[in-house]
Amino acid sequence: ILGLLLPTSGSIEVLGEDMVRSRYRVLPRMNFGSPYVDLPKRLTVRENLMVFAGLYGMIDAKGRVKQLVEELSLEEFVDRPTGQLSSGQATRVALAKALINAPELLLLDEPTASLDPDTADWVRGYLEAYRESTGATILLASHNMAEIERLGSDVIMMKAGQVVDRGKPSDLIQRYGRQTLEEVFLDIARARNQRDSHSVE
Repeated sequence: ILGLLLPTSGSIEVLGEDMVRSRYRVLPRMNFGSPYVDLPKRLTVRENLMVFAGLYGMIDAKGRVKQLVEELSLEEFVDRPTGQLSSGQATRVALAKALINAPELLLLDEPTASLDPDTADWVRGYLEAYRESTGATILLASHNMAEIERLGSDVIMMKAGQVVDRGKPSDLIQRYGRQTLEEVFLDIARARNQRDSHSVE
């Protein structure tokens, strides 16, 4: 989706643009965040955010960094080298980096990984408020089905790289006759495991 890899077949359009031919038009309007992708460890949190603000051509880079530091409560460690952060702190910094350019399309991979339940709940609320205030689209990859059930309006269930089902959380829950999206996820995962065990036998 970010246009980093060329497709072997097919095509993909993001925000109305072909990502193979015209990704330069779209990339400034997108961003990506993952706690599993490290930022330069020797730079402080502030320095890292300033670097990315510069890469995105932010006019008031210092102001935007200050805003995110306050909104995401990074003040305590904003001048600490990024390599010295706890996993929970690094997760919050990854989110700040992903929001630096106020993207119209925000791609997030496990955005609340390593966060305590209270902070994770706060981050989900922040993402909901960001989406409502900006009209942004958030594409979220997560194994946390409670998180998906709360944040997702259109859920795609995948298995072995293939789409196996899709729909609103409530529709999927009803379709599988379950109470939660996690139960739906387990039905899909265990069906695979049952087939695997039968093939071994």
